[in-house]
Amino acid sequence: MEGKAVVDQQSECSIYAKTGKRTECVGVNNDRGRNQEELKKTAQMRDLLEKHDPTSKDYDDQTIRRFLQARDLDIDKACAMFLKYLKWRKTFVPNGSISVSDVENEIAQNKMFMQGSDKIGRPITVVFGGRHLCNKKGGVEEFKRFVVFGLDKVCARIPQGQDKFVAIGDLQGWGYSCCDIRGYLAALSILQDYYPERLGKLFILHVPYVFMTAWKMVYPFIDEKTKQKVNCIC
Repeated sequence: MEGKAVVDQQSECSIYAKTGKRTECVGVNNDRGRNQEELKKTAQMRDLLEKHDPTSKDYDDQTIRRFLQARDLDIDKACAMFLKYLKWRKTFVPNGSISVSDVENEIAQNKMFMQGSDKIGRPITVVFGGRHLCNKKGGVEEFKRFVVFGLDKVCARIPQGQDKFVAIGDLQGWGYSCCDIRGYLAALSILQDYYPERLGKLFILHVPYVFMTAWKMVYPFIDEKTKQKVNCIC
């Protein structure tokens, strides 16, 4: 399903400081300094990773850098996170990708689509929460595979020069039969632990009052960076 992009780029502000006749863009200078620090720490992190797991050589610097950003440039924490990711990927996706046959019960619910790109080129995925029903055949394990299947699909569409995607969760028609706390928590864990700094924005539309009970159970498990990317539009 391909359609018109529905997410606009948010305007960003630059901070300027005037010193005499010279005008400096403080925001740009700060970004430049942070970028240099990130490049230096990315190289250091790569050296450590390759000593612990030689397969880390297969990943580019930008991938490593995302894990570093997710841990606020703490090399030790970022290394631990990346090594955990490598171990998970080898066991959960041993063939390198999830096949359609592994998630056919989830796909049959017709609840996730790719929907063009926003104005800055980030691909958009739309999820219809009201179509999600607990999968009795494949259980939560198939749902987890479906989450990885979907994330891999949308991440593969991210163009060069971008790192993130935009998600739209449409909850129209959502009811208690759609409530799947175990599934929601599993999806959240996969996104935060194994796809760091991939989500650009999450817009939740048509939020019914009954959904708030489920939201209150999931919300404490959302990390602060992810919370800042969530926008509820009732």
